[in-house]
Amino acid sequence: MPPDAARRSDRSRLAILAAARDLVVEVGYPRVSIEAIARRAGVGKQTIYRWWPSKGAVALDAVRALSEDDAGAITLPDTGDLESDLKTVLRATAAEFTDPALSALLRALYAEIAVDPALATLYREKVDRPLTEAKLARLRSGQRAGQLHPDADLALCLDFLYAPFTQRWLHRAGPLDEAYADALVEATLRAFAPARKVDPGPSRPPQADR
Repeated sequence: MPPDAARRSDRSRLAILAAARDLVVEVGYPRVSIEAIARRAGVGKQTIYRWWPSKGAVALDAVRALSEDDAGAITLPDTGDLESDLKTVLRATAAEFTDPALSALLRALYAEIAVDPALATLYREKVDRPLTEAKLARLRSGQRAGQLHPDADLALCLDFLYAPFTQRWLHRAGPLDEAYADALVEATLRAFAPARKVDPGPSRPPQADR
């Protein structure tokens, strides 16, 4: 039976992404090269250039791949229970951000993004935009189900959910644990909850004229 070219290509792609992640952590993004990634992954340089135009594109795809499913799509769970789904997602994010290797990878890339406009543009296109759209899609689903206020600003809702989390991570200002993730979800959903209907109380029978 001839070798499966698609499977071989997929193995090479995964090896390249893993090599890029490891090297950014080990030597820092500025010192990573396509040649080094190729050597670590056991492939030729042309294999990398066939799929990516630069080391920045490889590194950012390596980060994005951590959020993709088996089909290469980025989606959030949708069980019908928005609070439960958001807690699942934010707990998983907390676990990732407290993983030493992944945290080191993200910090190295974010430091470079701050001073490299081209890499910042790539980051917005390849990582931030698809992740944001996946999050917004889940919030829209919850809004249609009546679990968020119909006029809620969903982009602002994401800021409420993720900005405190990111700030705590960046400044190492406190633990990123499940309790903190759950508290952020609960506070955000309270802030953007549907308006409560006011109970008018029991009706009173009309009084007879005196």
